This record gives sequence, C-alpha cells and structure tokens, in this order.
Amino acid sequence: MITRLLTDTAEAARILEGGGLVAIPTETVFGLAARADDDGAIKRIFQAKGRPQDNPLIVHIAEEGQLAALCTSVPEYARRLAASWWPGPLTLVLPAADQVSRTATAGLDTVGIRIPDHPETRDILRKVGLPTAAPSANRSGRPSPTTWEAVREDLDGRIDAVFKSGPTAVGLESTVVDCTCDAPIILRPGAISLTDIQAIHPEARHRDPAEAVGRSPGTRYRHYQPEAIVRWVGPFDQATTDAASEPGEPSDRGIKKGYIGLNAPPGDYARLVIATSLEAYAHRLFHFFRECEQEGIMEIHCERVPLKGIGMALYDRISRAAG
Repeated sequence: MITRLLTDTAEAARILEGGGLVAIPTETVFGLAARADDDGAIKRIFQAKGRPQDNPLIVHIAEEGQLAALCTSVPEYARRLAASWWPGPLTLVLPAADQVSRTATAGLDTVGIRIPDHPETRDILRKVGLPTAAPSANRSGRPSPTTWEAVREDLDGRIDAVFKSGPTAVGLESTVVDCTCDAPIILRPGAISLTDIQAIHPEARHRDPAEAVGRSPGTRYRHYQPEAIVRWVGPFDQATTDAASEPGEPSDRGIKKGYIGLNAPPGDYARLVIATSLEAYAHRLFHFFRECEQEGIMEIHCERVPLKGIGMALYDRISRAAG
C-alpha cells in the first residue's frame, strides 16, 4: 500500500475521524496523528513507528478550551505558560483525567498536551473536533521528520496519509514541562528555554537526570539516530583549528564525513553546513542527518554548542543521536 498524499484539511480530518493515521505538519516536526480517544488507532501509531509501548504520546488540541476534558487540574503557572506560548512548541504535563487513554499516556496518570502553531494542522484539529495523539512521524529511534518527504521515507505503506506541507519552522520537538509540581520542571528541552519559563516562574528548573525518564517522550531510549556515526567536535572558531573533540575529532580514515556547526572546521568534508545561528543549526539538524544518509556519508560531526537558549535542545538531541 502506498501512503496517500493530502492537501485538503477536510479529507485529513475525515481519515482521523474514522480511526486512521495521518502525518500532520507542526511548527516543530511532522507528527503522526490519531484520535486520542481511540485505543485501536493509538495502538496503530505504536505499531507503525515500532515505538515501545511505555513511551508516552503527546496530545494535540486546537483550542485551550479542550484542556478541561483532558486533565484534572491546571496550576496557575501552567495557565500563564499556556497564555504566553500557545499555540507554540510547548508541551505541558498535567494530571490526566480518567477518560484520557492510558494507552496514549503509556500507563501514566499524567498527560502531555500542546496546541501546535501551524494553521493547516489547527484547521484539521478543529474539523476533527477531538484531541489527537501525535508523536513524531518517523520510525522509532530515527531522526524526526521535518519534511513530508522524510515521513514517506520512514512510514510509506504503514500509515493512511501524509499531509503535504512545507518544511517545519523550528526543526526540533517541543519543550516538555512538568506542571504537576510546585514549580515547572523542564523534562525535555526545546525552542522555549529555561530562561523563557523562568520569566513566568522564577523557580523553574531543568530536571535531574532521573526525573524525566518515562515521563516525557524522547528521554528513555536512544533517539534521533541516523545510519551514520554521530560525533561531537569542537567548538571551532576563528582563533583555533585544533579544539578538543569528544569522542573523536575529524580523522583521515578515508570515509565520507559530514559536518554541521556554527563555525568552519579544519579538514575536508563531503557535506558541510555552517549555520548562522543556534536557531538555524536546530532547524537544519535532522534534515542534515537524512541528507548525509542519502549521500552515503558514514560519519557526522556536530560542533559542540553553547548551552543557552535552543542550544540546550541541540545538545540533548545530538547527545542522544551519538548514544
């Protein structure tokens, strides 16, 4: 079966209403959507992706008014976070209402919820009239898809349809914030940074290593991994060309290598991307991984990034890709 390509939001909504799976664009990455109230459809998500059953899914809604049916309580600081960043790349983890599928939450009593900032997807969600569960639309462990072509590369024949839209704007998955505590805890970093969250609640913090495991997608298993070996290198700048590398610096082993970073590196690379900012680096990362695969590149070097803003999210994704 060849997966259909769609450009009609009404048709995408009809497939979802009928229990089908549709890959939908968001501002972060493409997501694989199914009705959040249909356990059968949710199980198909896990099957299509090859995703472990204990890895929870994020629920997407069209309007904040749908929040009340999905959770038992919303602290005031969570409402302020939503007012500041919804629609947008922010997922709030809240106490799940009884009617929320425990298949979608991987058996947890909490649920991650967000409103995506993408006009076509919000139109689809409005037409469905129901929340949808939607993890990234890739095979489990692979780089997340930032184009519809990447979705078909991973899931053609395994899902019902892909909504054809332009590349995603952010390129990394949403920031996930635990809102079941006295102060927000970032379980997974994203485009919305700790500094952004602390502007709403000064006591917000990043999670301790054990706190995120199992409570947020992308924290328990190796993720985002291309076929090539991924290595940290640098950082490189204009003043030095011999910065220390971890775990390995550019070598002369005769294999094709790719490089992505903020500064030009020493050595020769078959594919080279110099990003103009941390945001541009993040936007390009997963697509660059897939481009390197297509060109037979066997080793990818990623310049170490400053741990500020979206740099924390880049560090997280590249570290997981490198294992």
